[in-house]
Amino acid sequence: MNVPLTHAAEGLERRAFTLRDVIRMVETGVLGRDERFELIGGEIVPMSPKGICHERLKTWLNLYLARNLPDSVLMTQETTLKLSENTFTEPDFVIYPRESGLEMLSPETCLLAIEIADSSLSYDLGRKAQLYAEFGISELWVIDADAMTVTCHAGPSAEGYAEVEMLDKQAALQPANIADFEISLSEYA
Repeated sequence: MNVPLTHAAEGLERRAFTLRDVIRMVETGVLGRDERFELIGGEIVPMSPKGICHERLKTWLNLYLARNLPDSVLMTQETTLKLSENTFTEPDFVIYPRESGLEMLSPETCLLAIEIADSSLSYDLGRKAQLYAEFGISELWVIDADAMTVTCHAGPSAEGYAEVEMLDKQAALQPANIADFEISLSEYA
């Protein structure tokens, strides 16, 4: 769906939407079910289209995670991660404890959020990483689909992540909150 956008109100107050408002807009057809957007601080933010590099890497990562994650955790891709009543994102992947399940997915239960970026790299490393930190997402990986690097974020606070490290595709990535799991982008063909 091609929706016209405006920047005419820059600097002016806007009406802040809630998750409930957005759900109702989708149900009534105001927003299309196929539209890609996130709700950031009450504003509906259209998402960049995904490139072929993004989609290929996401497919590989989906298979790898499904085959190799320990049984104690679950993984879901592109699901709504509710951060507050007026903010939700749709990370490429979220990993959370099996015992809490998807119904209880929240900043507290999200063990790892993974964003795959091509055209959205600066947004994912900037504003979105800041959001995840502010809401206490314990660990975030932003994978640059073009450069094949991973920026690992840990130690969230209102000021941002205390630890940010960029690793190349050869690095062995081990999430802090997921035991017995390791991945390296060097395995991606």
